[in-house]
Amino acid sequence: MAGNFWQSSHYQQWVLDKQDLIRERQQDLSVLSDEEYQKIFIFFSNFIQTLGEQLKLRQQVIATATVYFKRFYARNSLKCIDPLLLAPTCIFLASKVEEFGVISNSRLITTCQTVVKNKFSYAYTQEFPYRTNHILECEFYLLENLDCCLIVYQPYRPLLQLLADIGNEDQLLALAWRVVNDSLRTDVCLLYPPYQIAIGSLHIACVVLQKDLKSWFAELNVDMEKIQEIVRYIVSLFELWKTYDEKKDIQALLAKMPKPKTQPSR
Repeated sequence: MAGNFWQSSHYQQWVLDKQDLIRERQQDLSVLSDEEYQKIFIFFSNFIQTLGEQLKLRQQVIATATVYFKRFYARNSLKCIDPLLLAPTCIFLASKVEEFGVISNSRLITTCQTVVKNKFSYAYTQEFPYRTNHILECEFYLLENLDCCLIVYQPYRPLLQLLADIGNEDQLLALAWRVVNDSLRTDVCLLYPPYQIAIGSLHIACVVLQKDLKSWFAELNVDMEKIQEIVRYIVSLFELWKTYDEKKDIQALLAKMPKPKTQPSR
């Protein structure tokens, strides 16, 4: 599979143009500022991460679920489907696609209820409102919107290959891996191939750890301008995090967020 990225639906249909992405978001950005929109997506990426960890999923499954989530809203407004419903639906679908095994419906719903109550009570005062039938219905809608392009190439494998070439350094790998995880809270997974994201994450890790690999980077046959763009996206996320108090700000942001007209009946 790794050798087929250039023939894959990921490359041919889901490496998007930034201007197209901005245009698709205009409906939501008429209600939210660019920064508010970003903060909402950081929150739901955190929600998917926490839900995945509670379900004991591999990071690859969590990353794929996050990419599905971002792809859906790259083509749809937030008011099409409540993100609180789409997030577990993306986990449900990703666990099957990544051959992790199907999560039972009851376990998924129970875990969502527990996570909302115990970990995200600062955002939601009510209990998790959705049931199995909502997830299954949402899954069909998600599949249709993804155009059944379900194989997602992640930066983790190219990152391991790059580090094998450098000479495995545990500290560098651990930090670069965390930067790749952080990159899921930006738009880079929609705009750049995964090997470029891996190189950008490695570049940031080298700067943080003060490792001079300039000559190694210079020998890579890549468009360094694109790598710098990725670095800027991730660094701007770090800058935003410095002033973003999610626990304090998120309720107001969720109240302001465009919503579907019909909310589920209990």
